[in-house]
Amino acid sequence: MSKTESEKVVSVSSRGQATIPKEFREALGIDAPGRVKFVRTEEGDIVVRPIDSVTDLRGVLAKKTDEQRRSATERLQEERAADKASEEELQQRYAGDDGADA
Repeated sequence: MSKTESEKVVSVSSRGQATIPKEFREALGIDAPGRVKFVRTEEGDIVVRPIDSVTDLRGVLAKKTDEQRRSATERLQEERAADKASEEELQQRYAGDDGADA
């Protein structure tokens, strides 16, 4: 281990949770509660990186599918299409209903 590296041993709970030591959280600017991402390097090391913005989450769902084997993008597109159809149906149903019953 080089002089610039620091090492701490932490326990992992039965739920897979581990506490990031305070000195590392402070050095990386990780707020609690907060989110971090784990990255596997080409050398096989696991690196913990803070998430500073939503764009840091880009790609986190890549190659993931739901129980119908749809990607997150496919599922979102289907939900948007269903929302649009529902909205159009409501607009048609109430078109011309400008309070004539009142």
